[in-house]
Amino acid sequence: MAIVIREANGLDLPEIMKLEISSFANDAWPEATFHSELDAPHTYYILALEDEDLVGYAGLSKLAGSDQADIQTIAVREDKRGLGIGRQLMDALTLEAKTRGAKEIFLEVRADNSVAQKLYKVFGFKQIGTRKRYYQPDGVDAFIMKTDIKRKDNSEPVVLGIETSCDETGVGIVRGNQLLANIISSSMDKHAIFGGVVPEIAARAHLEALTPVLNEALEKANLTLDDIDAIAVTNGPGLAGALMVGVGAAKALSVATGKPIYAVNHLVGHVGADILDRGELHTPTIALLVSGGHTSLLLVRDLLNDVVLLGETIDDAAGEAFDKVSRVLGLSYPGGPEIDRVAKEANPNAIRFPRGLTLPKDMEKHRYDFSFSGLKTAVARHVELAESKGEEFSIGDVAASFREAVVDVLIKKAISACKDFEVPRLLLGGGVVANSRLREVAREQCEANGIELRIPPFSLCTDNGAMIAAIGAQLIMAGRAPSTLDFSAESTLPVTTVQS
Repeated sequence: MAIVIREANGLDLPEIMKLEISSFANDAWPEATFHSELDAPHTYYILALEDEDLVGYAGLSKLAGSDQADIQTIAVREDKRGLGIGRQLMDALTLEAKTRGAKEIFLEVRADNSVAQKLYKVFGFKQIGTRKRYYQPDGVDAFIMKTDIKRKDNSEPVVLGIETSCDETGVGIVRGNQLLANIISSSMDKHAIFGGVVPEIAARAHLEALTPVLNEALEKANLTLDDIDAIAVTNGPGLAGALMVGVGAAKALSVATGKPIYAVNHLVGHVGADILDRGELHTPTIALLVSGGHTSLLLVRDLLNDVVLLGETIDDAAGEAFDKVSRVLGLSYPGGPEIDRVAKEANPNAIRFPRGLTLPKDMEKHRYDFSFSGLKTAVARHVELAESKGEEFSIGDVAASFREAVVDVLIKKAISACKDFEVPRLLLGGGVVANSRLREVAREQCEANGIELRIPPFSLCTDNGAMIAAIGAQLIMAGRAPSTLDFSAESTLPVTTVQS
């Protein structure tokens, strides 16, 4: 149900007092005080209503001839907190203060009310003083906070995003839906001798790269940390050690700067990357995310509220399979670009490798799931058999045939999902999207089936901080409260958890 904001009047006082007493207990105003506040010419009180039920209220005071406004109170019903209602009330008060000519806004908040403090910080409030033992009879200090009214509103928040879920250290900065900077440092070379990502090495590389990448992103955007409104960070899914580096850095920045923090889902970030390419995300959409660590098929009806995991790999991710087959063929790491290179002029139909989970018996239970372990094994056996017989074989043909099997399964299942759910668009994301054959077949099949294909620029397809910042900005613009600092890195974070 939509929230309606309207100005309060004396007839609303009985319902306001019920919420006042339940919200503030010992600190609640007497009814007579509240009545005089509503009647005063210099005040502005508003209500948040859901289907005519009072779910929140707030008040502002602004004396004529003064440049200063004061937020007198704000309250949201307990069962409606965390849904952005406080943000809507603050938006309305800020706009009214500006309309009345205020240049700065002050407020007081209990020192033990960290949730309210985080909300105020989103609007640029900073602590400027303390009233000792102000709230009685509890004896709790009051923090005095202030923001400048000239500060821009949060319709286009400037968000810094940090991504460290695998082997790429990414820091991105966005203003609303606009990309300002996207800096990525890859530790791929450090993993090459092992033929795959080593978690401990990845975490160490993040520690070394994060500060230079952060500084470069700020320089690219021509901003300082003071210009940042909020910080967003990937807290899962991904490699636990790698995630912890980014999460720790983001929390430190949040505490040091007083900026609110948003812990967001890595996979949902890949979907949100399309916002930075064309300014919005058209939904519903099917999203096929293919990388070294993930192969997932999502149904996205609403980016922040309705993301469904349709299927995922039950063993190797597609990118992982490329790396392993590349090693079997004597090619270098990472395998995706190498296999793409040698397969370019080869025959993709030379060998009919198996297509995992595509038989009728498999489709009943795993219609949208993927499996590449059997395909990888089939390639290895083909090569071993040829070598044991002393037969020559074409590395290019093997690579092209393997690539064709992977692409065939990925695109067929994605197109099936579009048809089954009557969704007219398909979004591709993840590093494997760089594969030329994947893009080619996706275009052919989408065109043949009347499906819109979206492929963001490759810099936004691979793991990056800009996509994480984009999700953070969407959360802020939707009125979502920041994350608390007690969130952690979650290597198996489900895609249904957009914000932790």
